[in-house]
Amino acid sequence: MTASPFADLLNAQIGNELAAHNQYLACAVHYDGLTMPQTAAFFYAQALEERDHAMMMVQYLLDTDADVRIPAVDAPTSTFDGVVEPVALALEQEKRVTQQINALVRTARESDDYAAEQFMAWFVKEQVEEVATMSDLLAVVTRSQDDLNDIEEYVARETGGGDADPTAPPAAGA
Repeated sequence: MTASPFADLLNAQIGNELAAHNQYLACAVHYDGLTMPQTAAFFYAQALEERDHAMMMVQYLLDTDADVRIPAVDAPTSTFDGVVEPVALALEQEKRVTQQINALVRTARESDDYAAEQFMAWFVKEQVEEVATMSDLLAVVTRSQDDLNDIEEYVARETGGGDADPTAPPAAGA
């Protein structure tokens, strides 16, 4: 069984991941409304990825006989000015999630919960990628905010769906 302090934080993180899902969904809808299908598709995919992260955490708690509690989440920001604001919000969200993941690793380590620390290692790597992706996208949308086609071309070229990561933890319901 996983240590209680870690399980409590992981249950809270499930809510954070589901909130991130909702926020990315709101970003996707915004870009869909601007007739930016590539950018919308990118954010729809990001939303699903955040949901999968939550479900990986659910599966870990189930596998370690810990209680699973799905917390309520606040409504996302759903109105934006222009094309830069949603990406800036997404980058801040990814930075916040990185801090949350680091707190989970720290708690696992302080609790001598080596299985939990190993489980979290994948999320640490994932957050490096997520922050880098959003940082790059923010640079592009800031530079090209007056040329939506340039943004769409960049997103189509650089953020295309990759293969599933075989090192990712299993997700509940998958």
